[in-house]
Amino acid sequence: MDIALVRVDNRLVHGQILEAWIPYLQASCIVVVDDQVAADFFQETVIRMAVPREVQVIISSVKEFSETYSFNRGNGKKTIVLFSTVSASLEAYRLGFRFEKLNIGNVYNDNCRLCCTPSVLLSDTDIHDVACLHDKGIQIELRRVPKEKSVDFYGIVQKLKS
Repeated sequence: MDIALVRVDNRLVHGQILEAWIPYLQASCIVVVDDQVAADFFQETVIRMAVPREVQVIISSVKEFSETYSFNRGNGKKTIVLFSTVSASLEAYRLGFRFEKLNIGNVYNDNCRLCCTPSVLLSDTDIHDVACLHDKGIQIELRRVPKEKSVDFYGIVQKLKS
């Protein structure tokens, strides 16, 4: 599989993914990496029903995904990898899933410490996890849909510090 996008989106599969990202990337596979969904037949069924038949859907726990699936840039089906939390993406990285760029599209948090954009509200834990990924050389972008201008997470942090 060819990784076209690694994204954190607490809604996982929804209109922005189906109507904007899949056509833009010409993706033919979505991998939902979420422990809760992987353990819940009902949630898995709902996600599978939402995705067009021509798009393959893989649902996996973070551990299983990191240990089982291999991805290469430029080879195989263009794939969108979706995590529901920043923590899950960091855990996958720690377990061996390597990626260069992380798109954060939608993160809503009741314990919001930092409002980065109207759709990205980060808690202290989220901020810590994003910083860990950044320290590993991962480029972090905030963007809901492809046509939206990408916002650099660290640009926001630098403005807050000054």
